[in-house]
Amino acid sequence: MNFPEDLRYAANHEWVKTDGSNVTMGISDYAQDALGDIVFVELPEVGRQVTVGEAFAEVESTKSVSDVYAPVSGRVTSANAALENTPELVNTDPYGDGWFVVIEATDLSELDSLMDVAAYRETAN
Repeated sequence: MNFPEDLRYAANHEWVKTDGSNVTMGISDYAQDALGDIVFVELPEVGRQVTVGEAFAEVESTKSVSDVYAPVSGRVTSANAALENTPELVNTDPYGDGWFVVIEATDLSELDSLMDVAAYRETAN
């Protein structure tokens, strides 16, 4: 399993990368592996307000349908349109081309509840 050192991780297997108040997020390598072949990703509309812990996206695989939870509160400023036609990017490149959304965070202190890579590794193994 691949767990980049520069990311933070949520208990629900979402990852985040911060750039100022912009938080890019997706699901971890562990999550995509557990789901199996991803066949559909439903992302929120750009402009949508989300609240930390809220189910705001959905991933459908050959095994199941799973909710994706907002790692921070804020406004969705970008959604990965490439996932509409090629949802398998989540399987092949979960930390790169398989990203989900960028959220402009309203409270960066919410990131403090996320795990660093060492803590996430223990959870995911």
